[in-house]
Amino acid sequence: MTADNDKAPLLEVSNLTLVYRGTSRSTPIVRDVSFTLKRGEVLGVIGESGAGKSSIGNSVIGLLAPGIEQTNGAIRLHGAALEAIDGKERRALRGRAIASIFQDPSSSLDPLMTVGAQLDETISALSPSLSRPEVRKRAIQLLERVGIPDASRRYHSYPHQLSGGQRQRIVIATALAGSPSLIVADEPTSALDATVQKQILQVLKGLVAENGLSILLITHDMGVIAEIADRVVVMKDGEVIEQGATVSLLKSPRDPYTRKLLAAVPKLRTTPVAAATKDAIVREPILVVENLSKTFGGGSILDVFGAERPRFALRDIGFRLSRAGVLGIVGESGSGKSTIGRILAGLETGEADSIQLDGKAYDISHRGRGGSLLGRVQMIFQDPASALNPRLTVAQALTECVRATAHAGYDTSHVQVRARVVETIERLGLQPIHLDRYPHQLSGGQKQRVCIARALLAQPKIVIADEPTSALDVSVQAEILSLLKETVSENRLSMIFISHDLAVVQDICDEVCVMRNGKIEDYGSSDFIFGQSENPYTRHLIEARPKILAQ
Repeated sequence: MTADNDKAPLLEVSNLTLVYRGTSRSTPIVRDVSFTLKRGEVLGVIGESGAGKSSIGNSVIGLLAPGIEQTNGAIRLHGAALEAIDGKERRALRGRAIASIFQDPSSSLDPLMTVGAQLDETISALSPSLSRPEVRKRAIQLLERVGIPDASRRYHSYPHQLSGGQRQRIVIATALAGSPSLIVADEPTSALDATVQKQILQVLKGLVAENGLSILLITHDMGVIAEIADRVVVMKDGEVIEQGATVSLLKSPRDPYTRKLLAAVPKLRTTPVAAATKDAIVREPILVVENLSKTFGGGSILDVFGAERPRFALRDIGFRLSRAGVLGIVGESGSGKSTIGRILAGLETGEADSIQLDGKAYDISHRGRGGSLLGRVQMIFQDPASALNPRLTVAQALTECVRATAHAGYDTSHVQVRARVVETIERLGLQPIHLDRYPHQLSGGQKQRVCIARALLAQPKIVIADEPTSALDVSVQAEILSLLKETVSENRLSMIFISHDLAVVQDICDEVCVMRNGKIEDYGSSDFIFGQSENPYTRHLIEARPKILAQ
């Protein structure tokens, strides 16, 4: 390769314009966007939900959604215009020359296949000369490389048996299977806790350094940009606001919009608070959990031969949730955070000495209505795309929730239902025009706001929020957190807030549980946990956050 080829951009996007062709009119999505990506470089594209970031990534991959057309501009890879390549040749590039990591891991993985089988399928398609044992060895190596613990066992797991962060790591491993020269990574770490996020970013940086891999990184996370990107493109409403070297842009942004984004990044306060104590102010408990446990595996024919043994996902978990209080649960992927939420929402079974809601005992050995908690506890899920029915419009999905509260004395006439729905979505930053759209017509952040609205409209006693802001950009995240705090205060609503973002947990929670390997590792008031706890694991989580997010 010549020196000129080394300096030539691997990817060049020139005056790219994308338009959505609606039934009545056309709407510009991306307007005259231009940038280059060199070999061995990481280019970050950042902006709020709906800025057009994902549409740019999809156009590079050649996977534009139906109705979206490229009306102007060019995309060149290795100097060749991708628009001039026929469909068969374009598909052949995927996996080998260009790979992708999508924002939604559940939609990227087949629920009927083990993760090992899916990796084997990809590796075999891209490297047909490998034997079956070689394919399996390569798959396990990829799992280990992206930080999957006990990779040989997880090779046989199905996607639903993995945490959200583990599923995303499987997607990253699949993207690496063909050793591509370019990876388009759309929010690749949004589902990961701080320590695993750091590991994944280190893996990606290692690939860039060792193999000359280039990454087009699409994200709303300023911490990720600061950690890995060499250059950054800031977008708003489909246009490039400014671009430049990451260090200089973050230190001295020229545009007011960029300064606004940086100001909205949540900062973790680690300075000790003089009045902080390990125990928060004792309030009237609405939920009391004593010795909650959950096991996976065992009970099958394989157990007779000792091939499958039960494993504890949760072991002897106990806590109290105050009325009108917010309890935060933090920990790494696979620590059991989401499992607690799913059990309390009636979506999973478990065992406990006692589960009491408003002084009444509930049986959690049965799912759904058999456990009696369903309806009293509402959940905001981590993955908004899987939580919404793709066949219902936003209006239809939210109307169902309002009509379900008829027993509470609400007026469920069409006019009143519409008024309640509109009021709620507007407080969450959506517009009435979004009500007639289907989930696939919304950005990731917009879908999550619909999920939050659905939970609030059901008028539950407890809301379990499982990563409710992980899909949102930083400015909208602050608005959502403010709304959740306001809702808790006005309606005396109680909330369990599950997250890997320590700054978000600190901002909204009164008390915090730190979990590790299915057990509570640390517990106390929010000020104590983040400012004064000497627990080594708690300090490890705090120190893993990007420096830009520290205060």
